[in-house]
Amino acid sequence: MEKSVVEELLDLIYPPRCPICGNITDDKINYVCKTCKNKLHSIKEPRCMKCSKPILNEETEYCYDCEKRLFHYDRGMALWIYDDIMKKSIGDFKYHGRKEYSKFYGKALAEEYGNWVQSIDADALIPVPLHKQKQKARGYNQAELIAKEVGARIKVPVRTDILYRQHYTMPQKELNDVERRKNLARAFQVKKDIFFLKKIILVDDIYTTGSTIEACTNVLLEHGIQQVYFLSVCIGKGF
Repeated sequence: MEKSVVEELLDLIYPPRCPICGNITDDKINYVCKTCKNKLHSIKEPRCMKCSKPILNEETEYCYDCEKRLFHYDRGMALWIYDDIMKKSIGDFKYHGRKEYSKFYGKALAEEYGNWVQSIDADALIPVPLHKQKQKARGYNQAELIAKEVGARIKVPVRTDILYRQHYTMPQKELNDVERRKNLARAFQVKKDIFFLKKIILVDDIYTTGSTIEACTNVLLEHGIQQVYFLSVCIGKGF
């Protein structure tokens, strides 16, 4: 993806930083230090056949969460385990203005799962929305930045005009599983008639218990979407 003149100037004024160590990086292709990239714990087999969480035994097929709870999305994929390294990276991305990290996340998702997305033949990527109050305070929706990077690379449209968060909710990280579900009950809504969409892929930065993706999925299914998948940068362990 070629950079605009404005982007080139911004890189000179605010040099891009490695999303792992935070140091200035001159790697304008991979956006990450080579040594740092090797520190990431990629999701490998065996993984849950539903959400992609790593599991201990491939004979079980599903992780603990997907065994005990019915999720209505079709399937999801994630890149890395949400460990201390990625907690720091995602935290800086979301709360400390490191918007450029989306280039690294988006490129990695497109390279790893681009063929999978194409095989689904999805109509659109839909980023998990923030409440307008929270997005105004933060200045951006991190999921939207990631989705746009992925969409541009694999030529799938990104729709930010479909789904919105109608209720301001507490941060999910502060709640247990039951509280998360209650917190997100009817939190999302569809903006417009979406009869023309059949298969979509939700995009988010972190998948933990699945409550957010499930809440989005349910409202989309209620409005006529036939299949819902998800892509996530990070995911928790399935055991």
